[in-house]
Amino acid sequence: MNRIPGLSFCRPAAVWLAIVLLAGCSTNPVTGKREILLMSAEQEKALGAQAAEQIERDIGLVDDPELTAYIRAIGERMAAVSPRQDVEYRFYVADMAEPNAFALPGGYIYVSRGLLAIANSEAELANVIGHEIGHVAARHSAQRQTRATGVGLLTVLGTVLAGAKGGAQAAETAAQIGQVAGAGLIASYSRDQERQSDEIGQKMAADTGWDPMGMAEFMEQLGGYTVLVTGGARQPTWLDSHPSTGERVQTSAERARELTVQPVPGIAVDREDFYRRFDGLLVGPDPKAGVFRDNLFLHPEIDFAIEFPQGWETQNQASAVLAAPAGRDALIQLQLSGATGDPAAAARQFAQQNGLTYTNASSGRINGFPAYQAVARAQTEQGELGVHLTWIAHPGAMFLVTGMAPVAQYNNHAGAFTAAASSFRTLTDAEQNSITELRLDVVTARGGESLEALSQRTGNRWSLDETRLANDLPAGVRLAARQPVKIAIEKPYRP
Repeated sequence: MNRIPGLSFCRPAAVWLAIVLLAGCSTNPVTGKREILLMSAEQEKALGAQAAEQIERDIGLVDDPELTAYIRAIGERMAAVSPRQDVEYRFYVADMAEPNAFALPGGYIYVSRGLLAIANSEAELANVIGHEIGHVAARHSAQRQTRATGVGLLTVLGTVLAGAKGGAQAAETAAQIGQVAGAGLIASYSRDQERQSDEIGQKMAADTGWDPMGMAEFMEQLGGYTVLVTGGARQPTWLDSHPSTGERVQTSAERARELTVQPVPGIAVDREDFYRRFDGLLVGPDPKAGVFRDNLFLHPEIDFAIEFPQGWETQNQASAVLAAPAGRDALIQLQLSGATGDPAAAARQFAQQNGLTYTNASSGRINGFPAYQAVARAQTEQGELGVHLTWIAHPGAMFLVTGMAPVAQYNNHAGAFTAAASSFRTLTDAEQNSITELRLDVVTARGGESLEALSQRTGNRWSLDETRLANDLPAGVRLAARQPVKIAIEKPYRP
C-alpha cells in the first residue's frame, strides 16, 4: 500500500473511526440530544423482526382476536403520542403464564397473559404498555448494543430474547439451550433507562386520558404477587428485567401527582368491563405443552407419556423436556427429531451430523412404537460424555430421548437412561381425561361476603392470597354487592 505523504499510519485509522462514529451519531427522540449509536434504525427494525419470529415460535402468542384487539387499541392510542414516530408499533399478548411485558427493537410490544390476569385497571395496563413503548422510543436496545463493544447483532438478539423471557435468569437459560452464544454479555436495561421509560410511559398515559398513578400501583401490585405467589421457586416476571424498588415506586407516584390527565374516556367503562375483557383467559401453565405429574410427563396434544427417574428435577421447556439428578452429573432430554419415519435412518443421519460412532446399537419396539437405541461417546468442551440415544417413531413425530453423563459417571446412570426411554407410551384414557386447565372467570360478590365464602360458592381454584392479589383486595375484606371479582375455574382440557 502506498503511503500518503505527511500522514502517519495511525491517523487513517483514527479518521476512519471518526467517520464511523459520525455516521452513527443521531438525535435521541426522547432527550433531543445527539448520541453515538452503532445500531441504525434499519438494523433495529431488522433485529426486532428476527426476534419477533423467535418469540412467536418459542413462546407463542395468545390466539384471541378480541383480546389482542383490545391490547392493540390501548397501545395504538399511547403510540400516537410517543416521542418516536419513525417505527410501526405492534402489540401482542405473549403466551406466558408469568407476569411479564417486554419490547423488541423496531416497535414490537408484548404483554403476557399472566400479566393481564393480575392487572386491576386499564390505567395500570396502559402505563405498563407505555413503559415498553418508552424503551423503543428512547432506543435503549441500541444504547445497550453500543456500550457492549465487540458484541454483534446476534448477541444483542440473544439478550433481547432473554429479556423477553425474564431477566438474568432467562439470559442464563438462553445460553444453556444454545439460542445465542454469549447471550449474557449484555446486561438488561439500566436503572436509569428504567426510570426514563417510567417517565415516558406515565406522560403518554396522562396525555391519552389514563391515570399515571397506574405505574406505581402496578409495580406495588406485582411486587406483592412475586413475593407471595412465586415464593422460593421463582419464575421470571416483569420485575426481573424491570427491577422495582421503593425509590422507583415513590418517584412514579410523585410524578403522577404532578402530571395533568387529559379528559379522554378510557376504552373500558369501569372495572367490571375491564375484568370481562379477560374472561376465559388461560391462567397458569398451558396443558397444550404437556404437564408433569410428579416424575411422569403427559402430553395430551401428541398423545404420549414418559416417566423420568424418581427424585430427579424436571423442567418443561419450549424446545425439550429435561430431567437431572440432584448431583447434576447426568441429564435426560426428550425432544422432537423431525417427522416420523425410520428410527434407524434417523440414527444414521444423527451420527453423520455429529461425528459419532455407535456401540450396542439395535432396532426394536418400545410399547408398540418402532425404536432404535445406541450408545456413543461424545467429546465436548466439558470433557468426554457417555451418551445413550433412543429414537422412537411416534405417529405424530420422531422423538429422541438422550441420556448423557461424564464417562466416569455414565454407568451410574445407564439404567435410568434405559428405563426412561423404555417408558415412552401412549396416554391412557384416564390420564387424558384427568388433564385440566385453569381459566379466568369474573363473578359478582354478594353484599358483605368474604373472599373465602365467594371462593367456596364459585369453585375458585386460586388460593385466597392469589385471589386477593389478583384483585388488589386487602386481607379480611368484605365485598360489596355486585362487586366484580376475578377467580380461576378448573375445566377439563380437550386437545
